[in-house]
Amino acid sequence: MSNGGIIGPVQNPIIQPNSTVTSFTASGTFSARSGQTTVDYLVVAGGGAGGLSGPLSYESGGGGAGGLRTETSFPISSSIQYPITVGGGGSASNGSPSIFSTITSTGGGFGGPNGTACGNTGSPGGSGGGGGQGGATPPVAGGTGNTPPVSPPQGNPGGTSTQPSNTGGGGGSSSAGGGGNPSLKTGGSGTDVTSIFGVAPQPYYIANSPTAGPSAPGIFAGGGGGAIGGSGGPGGGGNAGTSTGNPGTANTGGGGGGISTPPPSAANGAGGSGIVLIKQPAGTFAPGVWSLSEAYNYKKAGNWTS
Repeated sequence: MSNGGIIGPVQNPIIQPNSTVTSFTASGTFSARSGQTTVDYLVVAGGGAGGLSGPLSYESGGGGAGGLRTETSFPISSSIQYPITVGGGGSASNGSPSIFSTITSTGGGFGGPNGTACGNTGSPGGSGGGGGQGGATPPVAGGTGNTPPVSPPQGNPGGTSTQPSNTGGGGGSSSAGGGGNPSLKTGGSGTDVTSIFGVAPQPYYIANSPTAGPSAPGIFAGGGGGAIGGSGGPGGGGNAGTSTGNPGTANTGGGGGGISTPPPSAANGAGGSGIVLIKQPAGTFAPGVWSLSEAYNYKKAGNWTS
């Protein structure tokens, strides 16, 4: 076909007048619409579980939030199908990773158990689990966050336990877990993504459960609260409990809450599962060689794409 001396098939501009957001709450496959060259993404891993109760009646740390990674204008190809992995929350362990393309977010760290026979340090992860307490042995560190390291960081460390009845909260994607005195056992805060994916409400924002920290649709990956009585961080972190730790909210990556009752009656809070959001921005896209007439018309109208 003749197109003004340019050799190659003519593929005129593709107009996508509206942005679209695809939400994955379970593993699947993403295919971009025709002409799309970039996307904005949110990849949140599963949250870590709150710590297990040990043989002594002391307290366990909150679970760390799942790692959270987000970026705008990430290059993609509309000819490739991208596998999506959505990580599950930990039940007595770290959470599982979530994956999109080359982006992996690491599961949240398991909260530190109580009892001197168990060891008390929170586990490392996307965000670290809070330190548990075992008798009068201070201090007990929270797990490191952003493990393995990425830039920007995917999470923060869990809080340090300093005395009985004062465990560490799990780390959140925006701040570290609390620790240091009995009033600071809260889970770390999650990340507000409404500037990228739109103000709440949106169908893909998850309402926090009544047993999690402050309700915060549009905020993801809050840390779990440390026992006794620590609240989960905004973004789905589970509150600590007495005989049962509260779970992180599903599909937020929130960490599970710690507990303060020894077994056999105690049950730690499970971490919340993760989520992947992919936004395809509106725009005019040139997937191939434009005809000269179309290039002229778009340039004249001020719609020329870069």
